Amino acid sequence: MTNMDFGSPLTGLLHRYTAVRNHTEALVAPLSAEDCGAQSMPDASPAKWHLAHTTWFFETFVLEPHEPMFAPFNPAFRVLFNSYYNGVGARHPRPQRGLLTRPPLAEVQAYRADVDQRIARLMPAVLQSDTLRALVELGLQHEQQHQELLLTDIKHLLWCNPIFPAYGDATTPVGDPAITPATAPPGWVRLGGGLVDIGHGGTGFAFDNESPRHRCYLAPYALASRLVTCGEWLAFVQAGGYQQPAHWLAEGWDWRVAQGLEHPLYWHRPVGDGLWQVFTLAGLQPLQAALPVLHLSYYEADAYARWAGARLPTEAEWEHAAQPAPTGSPGLEQLFGTAWQWTQSSYAAYPGFHPAEGAVGEYNGKFMVNQYVLRGSSCATPPGHARSTYRNFFPATARWQYSGLRLARDA
Repeated sequence: MTNMDFGSPLTGLLHRYTAVRNHTEALVAPLSAEDCGAQSMPDASPAKWHLAHTTWFFETFVLEPHEPMFAPFNPAFRVLFNSYYNGVGARHPRPQRGLLTRPPLAEVQAYRADVDQRIARLMPAVLQSDTLRALVELGLQHEQQHQELLLTDIKHLLWCNPIFPAYGDATTPVGDPAITPATAPPGWVRLGGGLVDIGHGGTGFAFDNESPRHRCYLAPYALASRLVTCGEWLAFVQAGGYQQPAHWLAEGWDWRVAQGLEHPLYWHRPVGDGLWQVFTLAGLQPLQAALPVLHLSYYEADAYARWAGARLPTEAEWEHAAQPAPTGSPGLEQLFGTAWQWTQSSYAAYPGFHPAEGAVGEYNGKFMVNQYVLRGSSCATPPGHARSTYRNFFPATARWQYSGLRLARDA
């Protein structure tokens, strides 16, 4: 999506904008209005809110400061659909987004159409301004992030329904049905380490937290050739991995006990039936041992790594291994497009990092505490949105994202 060539700069940017916005609409198309308004937990958002918030971003950061004679589509939306930008003003509480029965879905869709028309009229001015171009690009990348969140939030919502409804059938080209097993037997890929350059330093888009590029030292290490599979995780479950505190960080063990966890999120075993199933976007499916295990918390990933006599990679190790174009170091599979991969690295600023000025500078920097970095991309990540320097991040308890595990060890 991001590498399409549409001829002239004006036509190209407008087509790219339209393609990204249309993809969001396509993701919501299988849902009912009731589906779009529900919120399954405080960490998730209704699909209707995602549709509105991504539009709010363009209205607030592109149209409001740059459109002649700007007038908001609805002044109330400035508060209702602000996520975390304190510099913009008040926000509706995140846990209460599912209570927003008004505006209805049809009005949110009209909001999207109105803002799209106004952005199209502004495009000639966008091409004349580096600042405006950067804001439009940031808005598109932001919307692509929300496209993945749409799928993860929809999946969690449907899983909460005791009839386990499917978002789409097995041919739906998004989410779980697109996952394929690794093609080679499991093994280890040794990497020499040394002084390596990490972070974004080339051309093309990157979020501010991917910069500046900097040098760090890596001791020799090895990465598993592929992600941990459901079959391997089942062995961990059957070996009592969820009942043995020796494998768990103290805080992780307390969390596991408090939550009563015995297996990954979305695993399901019907009463009286010993066969495991996994809830996917295509509904309940038999557990397939060869597929990568998904929806792991950091605590679970770390516990498994200790049980397996290994560890989690650092984010610098992962990026160093993934940098050789286009698919990473020889012998490594499933770096991109399958599951986000937990690292042992806390989410923190790179040396010399400076957030952008103004409210848009709140995008990443203020979340650099109590989070861990995940690398790669998942089956739900939009096409063209992955790169080796991308730094995803979530708290250690997060399970509803498409997060998996690649083992590492000292060489």
